[in-house]
Amino acid sequence: MQERAKATRRSLLEAAAQLFAEQGYAATSVNDISARSGRTSGAVYFHYTSKEGIAVAVVEDRFATWPQLAARYGDETVTPLERLVALSYDIAHALTQDPMARAGARLWTERTVIKAPVPDPFALWTAATTRLLAEARAAGHVDEGVRPARAARALVPAFFGLCVLTEALEGATALDDRLTDWWHLTLPSLRPQPSPGNPALRCPTGPRRGFPPSTFSTGRR
Repeated sequence: MQERAKATRRSLLEAAAQLFAEQGYAATSVNDISARSGRTSGAVYFHYTSKEGIAVAVVEDRFATWPQLAARYGDETVTPLERLVALSYDIAHALTQDPMARAGARLWTERTVIKAPVPDPFALWTAATTRLLAEARAAGHVDEGVRPARAARALVPAFFGLCVLTEALEGATALDDRLTDWWHLTLPSLRPQPSPGNPALRCPTGPRRGFPPSTFSTGRR
């Protein structure tokens, strides 16, 4: 019975996530979730008590998978900036392909109409960005003037805005290219400022304009 209950909860959660991602919180009803999952509305209320409860559960489920994703980028043989860039591609792919991630982001933007506290789905990404920037600065790969926490608070919203607008305007297939463009614009502002006496640093050359190829290849698919 316990396994059956877990399977029911999971099917309800996945159905709700798909609907929240497709049509938003306000336009989704308990009956919609029931119909999409193939379960009764009574089952929805038994497991989640309310539509607000299932919305919060969808966002929390995204948190549960975050450690698995972040753990893939704990390899200290790879520079922190390379890990940050690679992680950004995986998160971007999740935002376009994973219903839980899509629903979590959309529910956060619609949180004012949800009568329950909705966890911030971006908090862990901001924390990871802060940590990787701090590691990069300690290693001399980021300018000493960059404040990791402040930079992360600017980078994360810009990243999510890029993902949302790119998908809306060009479609999900354009996201990798736009994200690469964004990093080419962003990384120079993070790196140590060139010395006035070192013209080679002032004029990066090559197809990546001075970026190590692996910086981008680790995140591409």
